[in-house]
Amino acid sequence: MRLIDKTLQYLRESLSNYIDSDICGGIYQKLEYKNYNGEGEFVEELNDDEMKYLNSMLVREINYARNVQNDNRVKELNEVYELLF
Repeated sequence: MRLIDKTLQYLRESLSNYIDSDICGGIYQKLEYKNYNGEGEFVEELNDDEMKYLNSMLVREINYARNVQNDNRVKELNEVYELLF
């Protein structure tokens, strides 16, 4: 059984809401099939288009988490967001 970083679990769950997008599907597959030691290692493997996509998606997801007062989700997703650029 493989373990996945808690932050990356939150990210994968958020991505599952957008899986119909080709670029999102590619990002999701990376999380599903590769073993990352953490969000830093994951972000290093993203190309520019994937980073732009995640930047936009994470803004929406973080705002939603704030609106429903899910502070833990905000914290975890923000960890990835801060590494993008």
